[in-house]
Amino acid sequence: MLPGMAHSCIHWFRKGLRLHDNPALMAALRDCKELYPVFILDPYLYNKASVGINRWRFLVGTLKDLDNSLRKLNSRLFVVRGKPEDVFPKLFNKWKVTKLTYEYDTEPYSLSRDKTVTTLAKEHGVDVIYKISHTLYDIERVIEENNGKTPLTYVKMQAILKSLGPPKKPIPAPTVEDMEDVKTASSEKHEKEHELPTLEELGHDTTDVFEEKFPGGEQEALRRLDEHMQRTGWVCSFEKPQTSPNSLSPSTTVLSPYVTFGCLSARTFWWRLTEVYQGKKHSDPPVSLHGQLLWREFFYTASVGIPNFNKMEGNSVCTQVDWDTNPEYLAAWREARTGFPYIDAIMTQLRQEGWIHHLARHSVACFLTRGDLYINWEEGQKVFEELLLDGDWALNAGNWQWLSASTFFHQFFRVYSPVAFGKKTDKNGDYIKKYLPFLKKFPAAYIYEPWKAPRSVQEAAGCIVGKDYPRPIVEHEVISKKNIQRMKAAYAKRSANASESPSKKQGVKRKQPAITDVMKKKEKKK
Repeated sequence: MLPGMAHSCIHWFRKGLRLHDNPALMAALRDCKELYPVFILDPYLYNKASVGINRWRFLVGTLKDLDNSLRKLNSRLFVVRGKPEDVFPKLFNKWKVTKLTYEYDTEPYSLSRDKTVTTLAKEHGVDVIYKISHTLYDIERVIEENNGKTPLTYVKMQAILKSLGPPKKPIPAPTVEDMEDVKTASSEKHEKEHELPTLEELGHDTTDVFEEKFPGGEQEALRRLDEHMQRTGWVCSFEKPQTSPNSLSPSTTVLSPYVTFGCLSARTFWWRLTEVYQGKKHSDPPVSLHGQLLWREFFYTASVGIPNFNKMEGNSVCTQVDWDTNPEYLAAWREARTGFPYIDAIMTQLRQEGWIHHLARHSVACFLTRGDLYINWEEGQKVFEELLLDGDWALNAGNWQWLSASTFFHQFFRVYSPVAFGKKTDKNGDYIKKYLPFLKKFPAAYIYEPWKAPRSVQEAAGCIVGKDYPRPIVEHEVISKKNIQRMKAAYAKRSANASESPSKKQGVKRKQPAITDVMKKKEKKK
């Protein structure tokens, strides 16, 4: 670079949609005269088919919040439409860019995309710097620490992390002083060309939108974090399994969407919890709030070390099950028409609000897969990816494998009842009445099994089963026993195959991620 030439930098926002604990953004500000904070609406990631309206609304709110925060620093967010490999060469030329920074992302699509963009940047004489801040640890380092093998149990993961010590401390957000010598060139043309997206832009009909219970954005994330951290007794005694799946307001933090989009840094969350725990008796992993962040780390590590992690076929740790293909059953599950009010209420909440409690997720996932409908977990994964605000690629794939008893969890004979499980924490069925209001006049004795109510009771409730609400699509007691036997056979087949091939019990040998040597060297220097 010629002496005296102005340094023009792009910081590429992808998941780390925040200013606090954003080391890649801080790296962009070093030796930078002109800063362009960019968010790319990549059609591969953001399209109507894979992003539901709630998730899309959360992203729009998050980008608005980020733009507001940047404007307070005399900057702004530039939203660019198109494929990263198409838009970057144009931006490099137009803005005479000398440096590109971003937060490292471990998803397979992200790794191949970043490799392509890094090659393009090199061709344009642009320096590339990435930083790790979406996870608590450097996932590659975790696998290296385990002799290049992927830890397949939580206990093993804990032991590795213990040897690495606590996560790095988060760094503060940039201040006006940090931005003193940095300008963001912006014009009216920029305002129009790079404006924030709208719900209508993706062709969503906003008349169908329900009340937004969890608005997107860093400010909302930090406000919620503060609110929860003030409940010190609750934080210290928090045990995930002891929370209720069907309480009328969430019994957990609902910070997961904010961590997924990176509105809240996982490291900030971790160290705030550490402060609250200090000198007090508190619960421990895996059930504590620290434990929840470590579960996230566990599934991220598995997703990096295990090829084809979001599929059954070609996934070396996943039990190969001969699942049924039944489009009618799948549609009934997805559209809350199974005839089991507890399951249908959960799927209704998911569609309306974009969030459901983790035990509610367990219930509907078990029902779709090994419990009742015997449908491939990949189908459920797709639905969750579209509808969940916190639909994280690695966690979604990991949890579906767990709940279908395909990987990680192997007690396939422990099946959630679509009737009895919900009753444990909500005998009157208030949760069902909230999300399926047409059932609200059913007495508590029949609210979980309305098909058992005498005709007179159904008439008095104004809801005839088979006409106003479907009959159960399966007989749970019969089908669940049959499915346990089918799972048993799949496991027996797996054992037979395993005894023929070398043992894989020690974990999966790491496949080198698609990242260029150039990027590797840069990170080592930092």
